[in-house]
Amino acid sequence: MTILSARNINVSYGARKAVENVSFDIKKGDYLCVVGANGSGKTTLVKTLLGIIQPDSGYVNRKDCAIGYLSQQNAVQRDFPASVREVVLSGRIKQSIRHPFYSRSDKQIVMRRLEQLGILSLARLPYKHLSGGQQQRVLLARALCAGSDMLVLDEPLTGLDPAVTDELYGLIRSLNKKEGIAVLMVSHDVRRAIANASHILHMNTKALFYGSVEDYKATDLYRAMTFVEVCCR
Repeated sequence: MTILSARNINVSYGARKAVENVSFDIKKGDYLCVVGANGSGKTTLVKTLLGIIQPDSGYVNRKDCAIGYLSQQNAVQRDFPASVREVVLSGRIKQSIRHPFYSRSDKQIVMRRLEQLGILSLARLPYKHLSGGQQQRVLLARALCAGSDMLVLDEPLTGLDPAVTDELYGLIRSLNKKEGIAVLMVSHDVRRAIANASHILHMNTKALFYGSVEDYKATDLYRAMTFVEVCCR
């Protein structure tokens, strides 16, 4: 079942084209990684899919799916003055918009996600006192509370150490496999993208490739990206 469709998306900033004629579908249980060089339009595409940016032309059909969004953190977000539980509970705001208070169901969902991600014991701690990896688990729990049909992740693991990064990739893959949650992840890490995703969208404002991981591994694009990664280590 298709839960999100993008068709002929075009976005410009003045005279500069950021996204050119990009089309793809995401089905329930898909894990799509969006890769490409800096400035290739990846984040602009994500913001367009979420409705933060309106396309110049083309359209996005989100099929009424509940989407959770997680991006890179900035310094202000890392110092957010709230408890872990309060941060995760804020993911239920849209679901509680008709009521002045969070429901019992909202609170139960939050506790389940905290436990699932191994951070229930941190629930009362100040968010800003956590390590980077713990904070990303909290934000992942928040995203899951906001939307359980699809997770949109815009390079959320940048700056974390390799062990923590692998651990969080494992969590995301488990959610995808066990719960059928669709994942769209923007990543600069092609090696981990290939190891975890089912599909790849390679951007350079246009879609240079869109298809299965296995088909992508047979392309010159993949060979060039992995060569660059090896050289930059």
